[in-house]
Amino acid sequence: MITMFIIDRFEGDWAVIEFEGRTFNIPKDLLPQSTREGDVIKITVSVDDKATLERKKRVEKLVDELFED
Repeated sequence: MITMFIIDRFEGDWAVIEFEGRTFNIPKDLLPQSTREGDVIKITVSVDDKATLERKKRVEKLVDELFED
């Protein structure tokens, strides 16, 4: 299966992406400057385990501070 994300248009600071008949927006700054309407882009998603753990620790610290005796 070929997954195609197509740049439909630009609206201000946003790129409108078409995917399987639906659209969603992403910040235009995340795309290469050479990106144009009609271009097909590849999108890769991965989990940043280190950043997730750091965020979890910050939230736990805030909760502990909030509920201190």
